[in-house]
Amino acid sequence: MSQVRKNDHNLMRVLLGPVISEKATMVAEKNEQVVFQVARDANKSDVKQAVELLFKVQVDSVQIVNQKGKPKRYGRLKVVVTTLRRPT
Repeated sequence: MSQVRKNDHNLMRVLLGPVISEKATMVAEKNEQVVFQVARDANKSDVKQAVELLFKVQVDSVQIVNQKGKPKRYGRLKVVVTTLRRPT
């Protein structure tokens, strides 16, 4: 039976999902990198540990980009969509 550490449950919540876009696909093909959307409170070491735990790979480095949400209009209202955080 595999041992699950208490911290592993927190690491499972760091990665929210993969980013599927044209730019992410080009980065994956060219640089052998993967793009994920991560939790706002995650730091580089959390992301590195989460990827190594889930995918059983060795991570060389992590780069994080904070992407500001785009303003959207609903009639007269102007609302800002939530900000994304992506490691590349």
